[in-house]
Amino acid sequence: MVSLFILLPLGIIAVSTASIFIKLCDAPALIIATYRMVLASLILLPFAAYRKIWSGWRGSDLRWLVLSGLFLSLHFAFWIASLKYTSVASSVVLVTTHPIFVGMGAWLFLKERLGLNLILGILLSVLGSGLIGYGDMTLSSDALMGDGLALLGAVTASGYFLVGRKMRRTQDLLSYIFPVYSTAGLGLIIFSLFLQKPFFGYSSSTYIFLLLLAIVPQLIGHTTFNWALKYLPASMVAITILGEPIGSTILAYFILGEGLTTWKVLGGISIFIGILIALKKGT
Repeated sequence: MVSLFILLPLGIIAVSTASIFIKLCDAPALIIATYRMVLASLILLPFAAYRKIWSGWRGSDLRWLVLSGLFLSLHFAFWIASLKYTSVASSVVLVTTHPIFVGMGAWLFLKERLGLNLILGILLSVLGSGLIGYGDMTLSSDALMGDGLALLGAVTASGYFLVGRKMRRTQDLLSYIFPVYSTAGLGLIIFSLFLQKPFFGYSSSTYIFLLLLAIVPQLIGHTTFNWALKYLPASMVAITILGEPIGSTILAYFILGEGLTTWKVLGGISIFIGILIALKKGT
């Protein structure tokens, strides 16, 4: 459908801003993640209340929605923390390896076939992600910790996409994203309280970036991908998000002054080709 080729690129652009906003915040990683999800949930609350979406919830559905929210909270906790230790390119490259886990999970649990185009697209896109990060990664202990956190973010993101694919078959978009985002926000509040992270006392610019983080990459970016899960396999939606390293690397170059190397340009080309090949399966 035509709208997929319009909205998915918009979603990629929106999520590409996340790492930039996070880098510009002077708050702890958990607090950034918490504000992102809580603010996004509060913005959705009036629409959810108007629709009274909770009137149609069943016990079994609610358990899956909570599980998806928990996966999302862990994804953001791990990934945002990784940006405190390593560069935008390295972090985004590693966290977007989740198509590997999504493809395997969709095959194991959702019985979705891995067609040749999709497999080739995954390989090219993961190869491109590796090229982008090749010249950026270091062997310092901080960078290694950041790399590990980003990989944990990839694993938990795959769980979020797999549950989303299952639930979006029967749930409309708002009935899915509101409880998922709210559960993620509540989980992150609990994590922050447990680790005694302060919720207030940051600069005014940080609060502006936190609001932008909730609106642009979350409500526009993630919501676009959750919408697409109704029409595309989870593995295909996941591989589309591999366009994020391109956008994030370009933005990091202009805004944060992070270098744009030949490896990153080649990697971006490889990812773009991989996405086109994978999406061709769904036309």
